[in-house]
Amino acid sequence: MDILPHDLQLYLEDHCDPEPLELQKINRETYLKVLQPHMLSGHYQGRLLSFLSKMVRPRRILEIGTFTGYSTICLAEGLTNDGLIHTIEVNREMEEMLNQHFKSTNVDKKARLHFGHAAQIIVEIQEDSFDMVFIDADKKNNLTYFNLVFDKVRSGGLIVIDNVLWKGKVYGDDNDADTRSIRELNDQVAKDDRVEKLILPVRDGILLVRKK
Repeated sequence: MDILPHDLQLYLEDHCDPEPLELQKINRETYLKVLQPHMLSGHYQGRLLSFLSKMVRPRRILEIGTFTGYSTICLAEGLTNDGLIHTIEVNREMEEMLNQHFKSTNVDKKARLHFGHAAQIIVEIQEDSFDMVFIDADKKNNLTYFNLVFDKVRSGGLIVIDNVLWKGKVYGDDNDADTRSIRELNDQVAKDDRVEKLILPVRDGILLVRKK
């Protein structure tokens, strides 16, 4: 999934903060026990999410796509003392593993885990606003999720969307349904004058969107 050359990726990982021990364990367990382990954020992207969260100092975070909880834990590192992260996962079979991971990292008291279809749950969550949103679920619905969360994000808040370079397909000749969906998202955000936006070539591409 990495856009950057492997040796450059290793260099970047060697020159950022080390991966916390508990996250190393979650990383390894994910690769041993879970299908499609490459969906994990991993060391470098995880440190980026943590860095962004610490800059924003969010009181409320919304995450769409929990997987094994790695990114949830990274995002939670920047929460205020009374902060809370709502995270949505479609696969109920992940519940036991997620509860273990949140407990081992002391995130259990700051995380509210929701199971089901994100489009429905986003509407149901009882929060007035979010300071930060991370979208990393089914890619064909990224634009739907962006539109659903936009009015819930405060002015100055940050929306982070993963996989927006889609293995390089978005700037190539590929024209499958998922690629078209991600192109549509990128193009619409690029033209949206309500936000400031920037794509970072981190792993499979991360879109940073700051609401004006």
